[in-house]
Amino acid sequence: MGGHEGTTGDGPAGLELAVVCVTWNSATHLPALLASLGPGLEGVTWRLWVVDNASTDESVAVVRRLAPEAVVVQTGTNAGYAAAVNAGVRAVPPHAAVLVLNPDVRLDAGCGSALMGTLTRGDTGIAVPVQRDSDGRRHPTLRRAPTVRRACAEALLGGRRAGRLGWGELVTRPDAYLADTRADWATGSVMAISRSCLDAVGEWDERFFLYSEETDFAQRAATLGFGLRLAPLATCEHARGASHENDALWALLMINRVRLFAKRHNGFHALMFRLALLAGELARSLPGSTTHRAAVVALVGSDRRATALIEELRGAAGGPRIPEPIPRQ
Repeated sequence: MGGHEGTTGDGPAGLELAVVCVTWNSATHLPALLASLGPGLEGVTWRLWVVDNASTDESVAVVRRLAPEAVVVQTGTNAGYAAAVNAGVRAVPPHAAVLVLNPDVRLDAGCGSALMGTLTRGDTGIAVPVQRDSDGRRHPTLRRAPTVRRACAEALLGGRRAGRLGWGELVTRPDAYLADTRADWATGSVMAISRSCLDAVGEWDERFFLYSEETDFAQRAATLGFGLRLAPLATCEHARGASHENDALWALLMINRVRLFAKRHNGFHALMFRLALLAGELARSLPGSTTHRAAVVALVGSDRRATALIEELRGAAGGPRIPEPIPRQ
């Protein structure tokens, strides 16, 4: 499989795009991703860095066999998504932008050049593609900033209904995914970030082991004047994640939403936000969902519960990154 260094004839000094892929037991997904990088990044000078979070499968061997030009960075532990992204960014030479990838993504032809083109638009610091699942259905990946009002709307109506009305975080309007739409944040499974944005914002917050790390980064970027924009001509396939089926993942997602909100708001508003999330999870736990019951337990617990969940996920089903779920009805 060739082409994993793109057109790198100019060497590191001419590198336009540093591709950073985070892996954790990702051997089954990597062949498809690696095969997609050539056509997906055609016309862009790029090189691949794979940051492995102590996989116990053949992830590293697959990379070395199928992409021998790639640089493998081994963290030595299941460090979480943000920590792995930081390790990858620290390892790359001078570059114009970084493309952060999940291992279960497949880039469509021209995705990279479209993302790079969007990064040149005005104050854009982050560019994201249009994503679809394996059945061809588009993922609504754009989000509005979390607020107490939006959390209440989602608790009462569900994420999708609130999104359709413009009252929730989820941006569901079909036309939003046909234009270079600005958003407060987007799911972090495929994210191109300009060098100037990275230099200004700094590292991803490693306290978010999984979930909300991309929200935090996008919000910090916006505060410094770097917007997030959809590149409508950049497309990719990404399988839907398992957080809505895994009790620990869903609970950690809810805890991290609260922790993120508390990072940017006072104690009263953070409490109101937590109560809104709790109300929504309580309402959805009545039919017997263990996933929502786990979230209720987490939301009424302390930060020690978050620590316990992280330790559980480090050695179990956590993975490097499970894509942000589509909110339930």
